[in-house]
Amino acid sequence: MRRKIEKRLLDWKEHTENRLPLLLYGARQVGKTYILNKFGEQNYRNTVYINLEVNQAVARYFSDDITPERLIRFLEAAANDVILPGETLIIFDEIQSCERALTSLKYFAENAPEYHIAAAGSLLGVAVNRERYSFPVGKVESLTLYPLDFEEFLWAVGESRLAEEIRNCYENLEPMPEALHQKAIELERCYLIVGGMPACVQAYSKNGKTVLVPDIQNEIVRNYVSDMSKYAEPSETVKIRACYDSIPAQLAKENKKFQYKVVQKGGSSTLFGGSIDWLVQAGVVLKCRKINHSVNPIAVYEDLSAFKLYLSDVGLLTMRSGLPQQTILSGDSNLFMGSVAENYIAQALTANNNPLFYWASEHTAELDFVLQKETDIIGIEVKKGIKTRSKSLNVFAQKYNPAYSIRFSEKNFGVENNVRFIPHYAAFCV
Repeated sequence: MRRKIEKRLLDWKEHTENRLPLLLYGARQVGKTYILNKFGEQNYRNTVYINLEVNQAVARYFSDDITPERLIRFLEAAANDVILPGETLIIFDEIQSCERALTSLKYFAENAPEYHIAAAGSLLGVAVNRERYSFPVGKVESLTLYPLDFEEFLWAVGESRLAEEIRNCYENLEPMPEALHQKAIELERCYLIVGGMPACVQAYSKNGKTVLVPDIQNEIVRNYVSDMSKYAEPSETVKIRACYDSIPAQLAKENKKFQYKVVQKGGSSTLFGGSIDWLVQAGVVLKCRKINHSVNPIAVYEDLSAFKLYLSDVGLLTMRSGLPQQTILSGDSNLFMGSVAENYIAQALTANNNPLFYWASEHTAELDFVLQKETDIIGIEVKKGIKTRSKSLNVFAQKYNPAYSIRFSEKNFGVENNVRFIPHYAAFCV
């Protein structure tokens, strides 16, 4: 499957001066191994792939001297392949399972930058935050791979030209032809069920059936739960899972602010704060922080006591919520669809490297998302259907006079009173 990160990987390869080893972050099963191997196959003479979780013999070799020359000789012997500077891609997969391999990246950066090394790990974000890890600060370049966004989904199902038309209409704020508008809505509804996990998208692209996807999604969630047990202390595992399981209920509330009492009666940040951090670092949830003031720079006005959590993949949310597929596909009115739409927008914004913030005033209004683009502040409101009347965006605009505002809904493209009407399906453009 075609992924947008391929261009960024190519930029890394072609950065001849001061190139650093690459660390690829991302939740389990978002396609890190696949994309690195594909990148190596297409852009290098050969690829040496080492899974440090499976290949214990190689992992143990890192326990001694980790000078690059010694490691290269051993890797050549282990892989029975030659390693050529600039022509071979070395992939260290599941690097979080071998602390010394992570440390070795520092020495490759300092003493052997001519070797191209890319490392990945499903729980890399969790592992590098452990005290025992010596993280090579300033000696690696980091990228994050997310689930496929809706544009990548369109590429996967053979709708590249529709994706181009969506971008054209977004850039020009011109309405889509009605037939294409409806087609895009129908495909976006399928995406809300399938989500962006590669295995799910691949299955759907082969047979066009959404009913087969939940089995794959359930297996992904089982793997997440297994990771909670494997990479967290037993006492913490139960709390991590309780927080994760509470997210559909958290999003179903009118006030979607994360509340510890929904996880457990009497719950508090002291009890569950570390569990939430684990989920964020593992890449399985997205954290949207509250700001009290929406002025440049918005990050400094964060309210540390308030935040919302979304699942990193909207397909997993719809599956775990039990929302019937026919409700989504038909566009029937359902209260929880507002939460699904909001999670979908959060996922799309994150995939474009937009930090997630929301704004709330004192008991009068709450705006779903706020972005800062250089010096411009942009307010974003998400509506589940075609009805777009709401006071929150108006209150925000009057108070802060943003460069412009965005209202996501199922309405076609348009603009009115400095508010850009953007269909849900075009969220990947923002």
